[in-house]
Amino acid sequence: MASAASQRIDLLVDRLGQELVDLSHTIHDDPELNFEEFHAHDHLVSALERHGLEVEAHAYGLPTAFVARAGTGNGPTVAVLCEYDALPEIGHACGHNIIAASGLGAGLALAALADEFGGRVVIFGTPAEEGGGGKVFMAEAGAFVGIDAAMMVHPAGADLTRMNTIAIHELFVQYEGMAAHAAAAPWKGRNALDAAVLGYNNIAALRQHIEPTDRIHGIFTQAGDKPNIVPKHTEANWYVRSQTAKSLDALKPRVLGCLHAGAQAAGCEMHHQWAPMSYSDMIDNGEMLAIYQAHAAELGRHVQTPEEAGTPVVGSTDMGNVSYIVPSIHPMIAVAPASVSIHTPEFADYARSASGDLAVVDGAKLMARVGMDLWQNSTLLASASQQFIAESARRAQ
Repeated sequence: MASAASQRIDLLVDRLGQELVDLSHTIHDDPELNFEEFHAHDHLVSALERHGLEVEAHAYGLPTAFVARAGTGNGPTVAVLCEYDALPEIGHACGHNIIAASGLGAGLALAALADEFGGRVVIFGTPAEEGGGGKVFMAEAGAFVGIDAAMMVHPAGADLTRMNTIAIHELFVQYEGMAAHAAAAPWKGRNALDAAVLGYNNIAALRQHIEPTDRIHGIFTQAGDKPNIVPKHTEANWYVRSQTAKSLDALKPRVLGCLHAGAQAAGCEMHHQWAPMSYSDMIDNGEMLAIYQAHAAELGRHVQTPEEAGTPVVGSTDMGNVSYIVPSIHPMIAVAPASVSIHTPEFADYARSASGDLAVVDGAKLMARVGMDLWQNSTLLASASQQFIAESARRAQ
């Protein structure tokens, strides 16, 4: 049976329920890309202000980030994170509208009880998760200093303790060759597309000799102008992923070696730029997840590990970077059948469905309940902190 505090949280979230669902739909209906989420930002900020919270809009030097705080006691500071960016062409196929609305609901419920229970809550609006690294920039600006625990929920095809989160660094490559008429005098040219293709094939060969958990995938973003002109300039975009931030550092030079070899074979020059930030793997805090699982069971959700469920979700997120700073969780909440993958048009439909709406409400309740437990039980927070320190040290070895 739910505790008295959990029952109060549930009542608060239920009262907010329609407002949270409406917000989820509003964000879903107007999908916005990295650092362009002004519509979502403004709606979330307005909602927080309507409920009496002071909000810093356009926070940490980012036009679509925000932060709101509640609680004046000396208890733990719990952070709830909202995401709200979308994907090109397929909109909210990652369900960030659900993340935003559930984070808002959890933050408002905790804010209403913070002074009574002596805790503090921080609600972060974190833009540009889909490759822009909003949380990384916020962390560099000091956003997570003084935070004792951080959490968010992510929609998926199952209720899972975690996503199999791997580290990632994005790579941009340009090849420079020499143009020539492809029929009249091809020998005068140096084919920059050949350089890109050879590099691509080298990566394909490399895949035989990397760890099963490593991932390398790329596309050509510019491949020439016309078939009868030897391409003098081409570009490619690569994602390089590995199990941990440390193993990613070892993989990156091997990838560059493959791409440079393609350029050398084609007689071209290659230039590359790594994205300004990389995403770390996720340190999922077991103590916090155990609390989350127990509360989820009370709400009728059977949360399993990806291995137990047989439905792993593999990906990368800038929440991984946060998890290297503070004890954190990133559980997955079911909104679709297990057969429907995130980042598909079908999943975007489920993100605005009745099951998506239920995930908004349940996700808000679950995060607020976890926050309340951390406020009320100092042993839980101490154990979570000890586990965080131990796992961080292990991954650094």
